[in-house]
Amino acid sequence: MKKLMTLVLLVAVASMSFAQKKELKEVEKALKNSNFADAKSAVSAAEALMGDMDDKSKAKFYFLKAQALYANGAGTDANIDEAIESLDKLKTLESEMGKLKYTQEANDMTAKMVNTYLTKANDAFTNKNYKAAAKGFEKVYKMSPKDTLYLYYAASAAVSVPDYDKALDYYVQLKNMGYNGSQMNYYATNIETNEEELFGDKTSRDLSVKAKMHSNPRDHKSDPKTAEIVKNIALIYVSQGKNEKALGAMADARAENPDDLGLLLSEANVYLKMGNKEKFKSLMEEATQKDPDNAELQYNLGVLAAEAGNPESAIKYYEKAIEINPNYVDAYNNIAVVILEGEAKIVEEMNNLGTSSADNKKYDELKEKRSQTYNKAIPYLEKALELKKTNLNAAKTLMNIYSALGETDKFKAMRARVEAIENSAGGN
Repeated sequence: MKKLMTLVLLVAVASMSFAQKKELKEVEKALKNSNFADAKSAVSAAEALMGDMDDKSKAKFYFLKAQALYANGAGTDANIDEAIESLDKLKTLESEMGKLKYTQEANDMTAKMVNTYLTKANDAFTNKNYKAAAKGFEKVYKMSPKDTLYLYYAASAAVSVPDYDKALDYYVQLKNMGYNGSQMNYYATNIETNEEELFGDKTSRDLSVKAKMHSNPRDHKSDPKTAEIVKNIALIYVSQGKNEKALGAMADARAENPDDLGLLLSEANVYLKMGNKEKFKSLMEEATQKDPDNAELQYNLGVLAAEAGNPESAIKYYEKAIEINPNYVDAYNNIAVVILEGEAKIVEEMNNLGTSSADNKKYDELKEKRSQTYNKAIPYLEKALELKKTNLNAAKTLMNIYSALGETDKFKAMRARVEAIENSAGGN
């Protein structure tokens, strides 16, 4: 009886093994004929027998399952995700077995999938189909987790959709993994065009320089993305009304990098989005102490001062910005705006005067004061127009000032310039 039971057990095991092999052969047959629907059905049947498969059969099953689900790129998003997971299981299993029978083929398949989805994601992004681009870059990252850059691209695309929930998920992953994003860029000057060009890698650049097609090789490490990532996390939290989480994200990042100017500016931006202008101003002033030669920081402080009704401080900041960057067009514009803000009050006071001799005298005094205001603003407007020939606002303001001052020739010349700018804009 004992021998009979052993025989029955052996027959059962053999039958099970035969069934497993049969189902796997069915998957292979369907794949050979590119019949992916039948291949997936056969995969489901084989999967029911996995509990009795040995490791070699399991490895083969994982590989075949991935092929069936991928369907040469025609699989659904859910299918592709499952195919990626199946390939990962295969590689892990064979690594534990110490026998890499299918791993190389799995790697080749993964590389093919990566190239396919990377092309699709890039095309989608170029065509501003940001939703498809975000999904595509996420797929690429899942297939090649070491290439964290693609998760960053997925986040950027999601922000552009906008799909802030998805973008937040990606950004938090990047933050938690300590993603930096800084990379070395390789430049050289094209000898024929005399323009500097960016190369994909150092070897290509060096070969071109050696071939005397390029000269002046230059390596430049790009800025880290840490501040941008934390800022975006915080701004998304602000948009969701989660201000405490936003400030918490910034506090964590700044605690780790207290001297990072980018993070300081990001935190200031978060407070501005929250409507806390006092804190924004405080942080911006801290930033100017860290980077006193940053014209943009001085300019932003000028904007804040002007909004707070402090014209003297505003002009001081704008002038500092110009001192650092003499070609800062917006600073010249804004100084003129601040100066001319006093003109409205002067005109209002003039209009409220009566016809007495005292009123007439006061009127003349105010008229002279208005003229002085105009003359004070003119140099800044002229400089703004000189730096930016198409500066329509500056040209119109100058035209109106010359009209008010009775400078007919200058008024006519500026009117012609305004018309030329408007016509040019209309033609574009």
